[in-house]
Parts: sequence; structure tokens; C-alpha cells
Amino acid sequence: MNFQEGAFLYINKPYGMSSFGALAYVRTRLSRALHVKRLKTGHAGTLDPLATGVLILCTGKATKQIESLQYATKEYTATLQLGATTASYDREHTVNMTYPTRHITRQLIEQTLPKFMGEIQQVPPVYSACSVGGDRAYKLARKGEKVELQPKTLRIDEIELTDFDPVKMQMSIRVVCGKGTYIRALARDIGEALGSGAFLTALCRTRLGDVHINDCLTLDEFPAWIEKELQSNQ
Repeated sequence: MNFQEGAFLYINKPYGMSSFGALAYVRTRLSRALHVKRLKTGHAGTLDPLATGVLILCTGKATKQIESLQYATKEYTATLQLGATTASYDREHTVNMTYPTRHITRQLIEQTLPKFMGEIQQVPPVYSACSVGGDRAYKLARKGEKVELQPKTLRIDEIELTDFDPVKMQMSIRVVCGKGTYIRALARDIGEALGSGAFLTALCRTRLGDVHINDCLTLDEFPAWIEKELQSNQ
């Protein structure tokens, strides 16, 4: 594996770290191991800090393939808390509204989820990296400014209920989707479609293109892996 010429690294991004933070961690250690000042690196497909899972890092000339990788099909597993919402549609913010849930059953959920199959319109979260007049939406939202985002057309290939806890009012789903899908916004829309509210309590990207989470290294594993990889190249 020639990192300076171009290579792909598969990382299981940890909870609470930004995609850029994971990239910086890997780049620093790679640059140090290769005795270069700053190895050219990039990542394909940003994950929210509160999400985990597949993050593809590219080095050298492989960074030219970032855009094509971002169009690859993605698979996620997510857990939703029903009966409440937050401003960011996940646990980054505290609950701002509560809603009734007594009417929600497994049958209702299974009848509702197919409505999100195929091409759908989705309004991105205000707390997102969408550009608004040259500024990032989340930066404007954090300043308390009003942000209005337009719906975008996207594709959901598969969506299924994998678990439902009627006591905790939590549901888990598996989603296979195309570029531009915000699972946080999907949680918001599912909550509305159920006549209630919902926000994400857990999100993991389990696949990006042909790369599965089982193919990925954790950041804890990376230093030993890179040492072994460089030794094998000598």
C-alpha cells in the first residue's frame, strides 16, 4: 500500500468525533510514520459527530475519487426515540417538544415506513453543512439566525423496522439510501408521519459502496496497523 501515491483507508469513526477529527488523527500519524510534513488526505462522505461507522479516507492521488465515492449507496442502522423532538433531530440538543405516543403500534410503524421508499423530498436539517448564501446552515442556526432550507430529491432503496420497544417508545431501523440523505431528517419525518415526533438516539453507517463496517479499523487499532503495514512494505 503506497500512501503517498494513493491509497484508501477504512475507518470506523467513533462516537463524538467529527469526520475531520478522524481524518486529522489518521493524517498526523501517517505523516509522522512516513516522515513527511503533511500527507495529502481527504474523506468521502461526512458523518455527524454523534454518528459512528464507515468513513473512507483517501490519500495521495486517490483523493481524486472522493466525489465518485460520495455517490455510492450507503447503509445505516438507527435508533429513534418517539414522542419528542430536538432542534438538531438528534441528541446534540435537548428535547424541545413532546408528543403523544399511545396510538403508536408496531403495525402502524410497519404501515408507515414504506411511504419513505423510492424517490422522496426531504428538507435537510437546519443544523447541517448545507450552504445558505455562502454560509453553513449550522453556523447560522447556532447564531440564532432563522434558516430556511429547500426540499431536496433523494432516493431510499430499503427501509425496515428491526426493533420496537413499546414501553420505551423506541424503534430501530435499517436504511439503504443514496447521496444526500439525512437520517436525522428521516427520523423527524417518520415521527410526523406517525402523528408524533422523533429524534435519533443512535446512528451507524454500516456500509458505503462495497465497504462494510467489518472492513474498518478503529482509531485505537490504527497506530499498530500502520506500523505493521509499513514494515511489510520494506
